[in-house]
Amino acid sequence: MDMSRDIKFVEGEMYHIFNRGVDRRNIFSDKYDIERFLKSMEQFNSLEPIGSIYENRFNKNKSKDQLGNSVTKLVNFICYCLNPNHFHFILEQVSENGIEKFMHRLLGYSRYYNNRHKRSGVLFQGPFKAVHIDSNEQLLHTSVYVNLNDQVHKLGNAVTESSWAEYAGLKKEKICNTDIILGQFRDFKEYEKFSQTSLEWIKENKEEAKFLVDI
Repeated sequence: MDMSRDIKFVEGEMYHIFNRGVDRRNIFSDKYDIERFLKSMEQFNSLEPIGSIYENRFNKNKSKDQLGNSVTKLVNFICYCLNPNHFHFILEQVSENGIEKFMHRLLGYSRYYNNRHKRSGVLFQGPFKAVHIDSNEQLLHTSVYVNLNDQVHKLGNAVTESSWAEYAGLKKEKICNTDIILGQFRDFKEYEKFSQTSLEWIKENKEEAKFLVDI
């Protein structure tokens, strides 16, 4: 397991990416913060700079460039979970330096949060952390860890959002490529059963499950 920021990100490889608020403080206070971060996840995932989210509102065809070609992504989202004081992603790098470029843009969210909540200073606890996912077994269990991370931490009714709803087919508009995981199961019900078994193991064996990285 390598959590060093010296890790080399390679196209076609998958990584567990995460970070939390400084001193474990909230980075999402309500659904509006969650919605803003989700919008950032989607709109900043472009090889070409988009400017600000405000500027991009006036782009009527956000999935196309000026020549009508599909926008080239920096990363593919496999899973995500946004919790009050931390977030988790599984990302596949698809463009050179894609993860670092994407995360640099995304964590500009700090400016929005500080302005909205009338605070100043650092929001996140240092640079984002990264773990290379080097086996399919690790990928499957990490997908459960991320998709159901609110249950891992027993957050109850706290403000959270995850890609579990995308996997369950409850969202029409998807951020994630769910086929990479769901394609290994007969259907969502089979993945759901696997997830519940994996979740119980993760909660009961946190020391053995360190490769999933509980922050």
